[in-house]
Amino acid sequence: MTTRLSQLKPRQHIFNLFIFTIAGLFLTAFITASPMEIINGMIAIIETRDVLITDYMSVGGVGAALFNSALVMSMSLFIIMRLRLNFTGTTIAAIFITAGFALFGKNPLNILPILFGSWLYSKAQGVAFSRYVYIALFATGLSPLVTEMSRLLPFSGFVNLLCAVLIGVIAGFVIPALAAHTVSMHQGYSLFNVGFAAGIIALCMVSFLRSLGYTISTTLVWHGARSKAWFFTLTLYFVIVFIYGYIISGCKIKSFFHLFRHPGRAVADFIIMDGVGPTFMNMGACGLLCLVYIYLIGGQLSGPVIGAILTIFGFASFGIHCINFPPVVLGVYLFTLMGSFHASDPSMQLAAIFSACLAPISGQYTALAGIVAGILHGSVVAYIGSIYGGMNLYNNGFAAGFVAIIMVPVIESFIKRYK
Repeated sequence: MTTRLSQLKPRQHIFNLFIFTIAGLFLTAFITASPMEIINGMIAIIETRDVLITDYMSVGGVGAALFNSALVMSMSLFIIMRLRLNFTGTTIAAIFITAGFALFGKNPLNILPILFGSWLYSKAQGVAFSRYVYIALFATGLSPLVTEMSRLLPFSGFVNLLCAVLIGVIAGFVIPALAAHTVSMHQGYSLFNVGFAAGIIALCMVSFLRSLGYTISTTLVWHGARSKAWFFTLTLYFVIVFIYGYIISGCKIKSFFHLFRHPGRAVADFIIMDGVGPTFMNMGACGLLCLVYIYLIGGQLSGPVIGAILTIFGFASFGIHCINFPPVVLGVYLFTLMGSFHASDPSMQLAAIFSACLAPISGQYTALAGIVAGILHGSVVAYIGSIYGGMNLYNNGFAAGFVAIIMVPVIESFIKRYK
């Protein structure tokens, strides 16, 4: 069995991970809810506001939220396979970020206009959609724009829907060009580059709407249960992924530690650089680190927290690893000790997990720089979401972009002076 697994091609191993995850989500959905409960829950998820923070486990129930996550993940995988792209670390990150945020903000309907907009952009540029498909999948972080516009505008229901779809298409059309430029601003030290670009679009859109007199605000719908069953289930999942990676690495743990030599600065595709086995071990280990942190601070495995963990699990194939990740999380935790926030507050739970997108700063400039980045990230993300009314699901990506833009030039200037 071990020999047979190690002989499979990397694409097959990654495909196995996707299918295992999707099947697990669907199975757990039907274990926790009846088909009718899932249908009713999906209707509630599609009809409700999606701005931050809207926990689909609270809106439609646990079963419907998991079903929605599996459905959105399946759609993303189908698009990638339809385009016949190679499976890399970027693929894993893109697929798992859609699955994670489908627990709080994305659904099969509100992501379609944005995907279509990016497809139109590829046609306007005269290139294959495969060139922009990953940006398109990441850009679905703007999906609350679609849902919110369908409810906010003062026209009839049908006209509102058409306007909402058009706005989503425009956002999807604009973001590939914008994301190509924002990456130069933070120089690859924020792994959520599209989140930064999406924040700029959301900021412009919401500012315009507010100037017309519309009221747009964030919300907090939170499923606050602290379930031992969820801790056990996710622990088992991450352990299985780690063991799978260990087996296909020839039962050699050394390759896992060898991966830590990378600082993580984008583009750091661990699948390409180190192979599937070490990458899977790193993904499983990073998932476990996230779980340990949430458990120690007394946090809850709500839909957003599970979604955040799945996102970092995916990005552990694309820049995040067990050495460059913890210092930034520690920085966010230290920030919660300084002021009015608590580590178990919903926003701070998400800030700590998502701060991993700044892991390249820790990997490149030592753990101390990572801690400082985490402290700054916690302070910025606590307030920045209100400026665009929670329309950008990647609020932490937007905040992290500013932190990287501030920190990296300052650090570099002192390094050059020292040299």
